[in-house]
Amino acid sequence: MSDPVAAGADNDPLLLDRQVCFPLYAATNLLTRLYGPVLHDLGLTYPQYLVMLVLWETQPLSVGALGTRLYLDSGTLTPLLKRMEAAGLVTRTRDPQDERRVLVGLTDKGRLLRSEAVRVPEILSGGQHPDGIEDLRESVRALVAALADVTQRSKG
Repeated sequence: MSDPVAAGADNDPLLLDRQVCFPLYAATNLLTRLYGPVLHDLGLTYPQYLVMLVLWETQPLSVGALGTRLYLDSGTLTPLLKRMEAAGLVTRTRDPQDERRVLVGLTDKGRLLRSEAVRVPEILSGGQHPDGIEDLRESVRALVAALADVTQRSKG
């Protein structure tokens, strides 16, 4: 049996450099490490920062709507929201129109944190936006939408 890597087969589908998942995984890890120290100063983890970004746009939101927006299931989101509530950033209340739904909103502390967080993108970008960053963002959004669609179809 021949070893495709040893034979130098550039078309081997299992070469790391041929994978789409690996550069996305590596980029995610590197971005999380870059954000870590900046967000630590705000008392947030990266997933908490993402929740805050959504809530600074629109609130209150149901846990389900928040999960949909962030591509997180309630099993991941609920403990995260409990920690954020304990930190005084968010509230979790039952929806008066539907007691099964939990609504997440910002506290005064959570709203005020936005004025400090507004500097996060500038700190991380160094005040510069590399050429093509908007195109990259749109390409990645299209990939996320396609992957979400495949995920939905595989459930159904």
